Amino acid sequence: MNADTPPSGFGNQAPISRAEAVALERERLRALRARRETETTDTAVDGFTVRKWRGVGVFGAQAVEQARARLHQLAEQVDPAALGWALDAFRSALNGDPKGDLLPAVRAALSKADPELVASTLTTVHTAGFLWLSEVGAQKLAFLLDDQGGEQAPSDNPVASAEEDPWGAFALFAALSRSRLAELPPRALARVLPWAPLGVVDDLIDAQVLGPEHQPWKFRSDGTDSRYILARLAPERVTEEQAQTLNWTQKREREAFLLGAEPQSRAGELYDLLAAVADGDASVLKDLERLLPRDLVLRLRRVQDGAATGTWDRDILDDRGLWRLIFALWEPKAAVSPARSPMHALMALRQAYDLICSNDLQRAASQIAKLVSFESAEPGYKAEAINFRAYLLLLEEDLDGAVVGLSSIRDIHPQAKSNLALIERRRAVSRNERRPASNPYLDLGLPHASPSWEARYRDLRREFAQDVDSSARLNRAMKSIREAEQNEDWSGFFVLPLNAGLFELPSEIPVSLVPPLAPLERRTPAASPDDLAAVRQRAVADLLPYLLNAPRRPDHHHRTAG
Repeated sequence: MNADTPPSGFGNQAPISRAEAVALERERLRALRARRETETTDTAVDGFTVRKWRGVGVFGAQAVEQARARLHQLAEQVDPAALGWALDAFRSALNGDPKGDLLPAVRAALSKADPELVASTLTTVHTAGFLWLSEVGAQKLAFLLDDQGGEQAPSDNPVASAEEDPWGAFALFAALSRSRLAELPPRALARVLPWAPLGVVDDLIDAQVLGPEHQPWKFRSDGTDSRYILARLAPERVTEEQAQTLNWTQKREREAFLLGAEPQSRAGELYDLLAAVADGDASVLKDLERLLPRDLVLRLRRVQDGAATGTWDRDILDDRGLWRLIFALWEPKAAVSPARSPMHALMALRQAYDLICSNDLQRAASQIAKLVSFESAEPGYKAEAINFRAYLLLLEEDLDGAVVGLSSIRDIHPQAKSNLALIERRRAVSRNERRPASNPYLDLGLPHASPSWEARYRDLRREFAQDVDSSARLNRAMKSIREAEQNEDWSGFFVLPLNAGLFELPSEIPVSLVPPLAPLERRTPAASPDDLAAVRQRAVADLLPYLLNAPRRPDHHHRTAG
């Protein structure tokens, strides 16, 4: 007979005696008890059990089922050794007899649980309507679980102390959910930084709530997070090794450029253009301006403006990486004073040489005079200037004057001694028997012994095809060079410069045009829902101190529920 089947004597069946009816009822009740003992806790809850659970703040059959499921979960997921006496309270409640020690037992178990389990349990407390939290705790929990993003947080101050908001999670959630990060109290930052999702840290940085003065990288135990935050806020403090682990291309490219390595950036990018400027390419300046911050754009324009007068501020001249650009932009209209700066001294030296090569001897003499009179010139520059002047004197056949000048530098450079010997040999020859005085390579506008002289000669012959005097001069130069090559003897040519290395422009980086290292760009999504959920979970878990030892007094709704 099924335990739910009515006893005999009902319906059309024959009447039975009272004794038989009592026996049948006892059998039915015995079978019902046996079935209940074998059923799981997921079966329907009877009214008697529902009434028992009201005493511990749980109202209604569905709420009882949720409470029992949570107790099972706590018993399974929390270390039994940590549960201790709480396990007995759980067993009593699961057996349908929840007692007054249930809430302290739940609180004790949750204190040993991970934040995720605490948060999910307290979420059930809210959704099922358990009266297990204080009124303030219930208000905070309702605010945290409001998917509509309520504007009004609980009226009490949730960040008044670390005891009320130990990790700052409630304050952070309130600020994030309402997009008011600026309202996050500064005192909550130190509590938030050790655990906040990296995307939330980025949100705080972007909102200018978090800055380098807070040194947030020191709060992170994860080395990768710490390096990332450091790069976002204090990029200048990131080491090369740290940049490597972050795969921070911009920093590595900048450091490599400053060390003089070949730029790895693509054509038209910042370091490619700066390398072009270092080489003296003025054609890239407009493109470069679009990539530079405003202060460096103004600096670059000061460089360009100075070319009109040959005058620059000291801070520009001190950056030797700008010299090639300055030399490309500046075309002196008059003799340059070498005393103005080392850059002007180099320009004066190169200007004198260029004017000699272009056969503009009058302007060359004016420039050389300024070089010779520059008393503070370094010995190498002084020797070049005297050698230049000796060459001009040679062209004028003022051999005595050339000998005097070269005699003063004969011990400074070996070639000066050779030039002096050439002039002394020339003095021993009558004027009519002397060969052309000029260096034929210089007549072609080339450095002495240049291997490309033939191509230069052909270009100049075409250019001056209608100029008889120039053509004759070019032909004399060509014959002199060929004769020297055939005889492998160039001793008949006056050599200048003495030291070509002195005329070379610096091969340095224009460091004053290199922008400061920009902070690492954000690599996390902004206002991430997942980050907000993580903060919410932490904030819910932090409400554990609001869990009561005895349920709150129910209102009318709870008294009548179930």
